[in-house]
Amino acid sequence: MSGGEGKRAVLATGNEGKRAELEAILSRTLPGMTVVTSSALGLANPVEDGTTFEENALIKARAAAAESGMPAFADDSGLTVSILGGSPGIFSARWSGAHGDDLANNRLLLAQLADVKDADRGAAFVCAAAFVDTDGTEIVCRGALPGTLARAPRGSGGFGYDPIFIPEGQERSLAEYSREEKNAVSHRGRAFTELVEKVRAHIAG
Repeated sequence: MSGGEGKRAVLATGNEGKRAELEAILSRTLPGMTVVTSSALGLANPVEDGTTFEENALIKARAAAAESGMPAFADDSGLTVSILGGSPGIFSARWSGAHGDDLANNRLLLAQLADVKDADRGAAFVCAAAFVDTDGTEIVCRGALPGTLARAPRGSGGFGYDPIFIPEGQERSLAEYSREEKNAVSHRGRAFTELVEKVRAHIAG
């Protein structure tokens, strides 16, 4: 992949919330590149059988690049809760059993933490962002956002666990942030900001 102008890349996601966030980040940081989602191209969803965020992000990016013949971006992200030993972790999207049921996932997690005191409700959002080029180049970066878990959902923005996650040192939940505010501080924004810097260097090289 050489040069950024007029180039196309695949964003390997079918998650509408992620799509909106990542398209905003990539359009701002890679203005010469057109990004199309894997769902828009009708690409198959690979089996995410990795044991880490990084492994699953690469699985998705590799599959999208191979099937589309274009460079691909992907991420795998989730919530890690200290008192739960890092869970839900890579199982965040299906913590309640049904993949992508945000309301059920939040309800279950809050129920599991119902008797946990505020001082022990530490958590972090983690994102592994991956880029796979058609020449075989693979780049992976990690971003994290530490915080605490609220006792009830707050706000109507964002998706996933945003309504119950309060970033460290703040009072609002991520669901009470605007998209621009969230992208500036989020685990996903941090991971993709670093990833894009490395991708730009790769393109320039």
